[in-house]
Amino acid sequence: MVQPVQPEQPEQRAEGAGPFTTRLTWQRPEGDTVVWESRPARRRGTLAVRGPGDTAARAATADARALGRLRRLGAIASVAFVIGGALFALGAAVSQFGSGDTAESATIYFAGGLFFNTGGYVSLLQVLNGPRHAPGGTGLVTSDWRWWGYEPMRLDWLSAFVLFLGTLVFGVNLVDSFLEGLTVRQTNRLIWTPDVIGCVLFLVSGHLAFVEICHRPRPCLRSRSLGWWVVAVNQLGSVLFMVSALAAFTRPATGSPVNTDIANWGTLCGALCFSLGGVLQAFERPAG
Repeated sequence: MVQPVQPEQPEQRAEGAGPFTTRLTWQRPEGDTVVWESRPARRRGTLAVRGPGDTAARAATADARALGRLRRLGAIASVAFVIGGALFALGAAVSQFGSGDTAESATIYFAGGLFFNTGGYVSLLQVLNGPRHAPGGTGLVTSDWRWWGYEPMRLDWLSAFVLFLGTLVFGVNLVDSFLEGLTVRQTNRLIWTPDVIGCVLFLVSGHLAFVEICHRPRPCLRSRSLGWWVVAVNQLGSVLFMVSALAAFTRPATGSPVNTDIANWGTLCGALCFSLGGVLQAFERPAG
């Protein structure tokens, strides 16, 4: 009895950090090499393919439905972060140079926070609805639309989820900032603590995004990668937000912040970083 010949399977190499896979390389029997990377696949809908003897890789794209999704979601997230960052910068400027009316700056911050909430959630939708790699590196496949999903073993999902959670925690800080007649302890507990927690979550999200791009636990320098610049600029904004939050701590002895100028300038410059990151993100989209 003649046994059927089994097709030769492509060799596969996985890269990433810990249990997370952020890059897969297939060496196919036909001689070509296919590379899937997490961020380009979900932001641009592309795989890199290099044929035998090719000096440069070419891009294999997802189907039109997936590319349309990526363009729409990318545009919404980009606009949300640009406007949210601009409103935060305006709120800090009003606080630093305006009449000193805390209600006015709090209102502006709250409006900016709504845009940050939107940008964070749409970033999560980009992960959930982006094209996935097919077995053996045969292409990218598009799943049905989802408004929510739990995928903690995906590094991109973790990064986007932590970012979205950070925007929600910032929302607690922004709502509590409208409260009046608070004691120093209440101010630090209801306003300052959520602010610091939100900053920590932003920093963790940015670090996970670096791991996704670098395919290793340590940050790397990839100055030719637009995605790297988006993450780097946003991470700088997160650092400045943290500096601002630490300077906004109210001293129990005096009842005044540690340094109001640093708090306002840190928020202003950090917010501008997020606006710039939103502008850069607008160009990190599928070609065509």
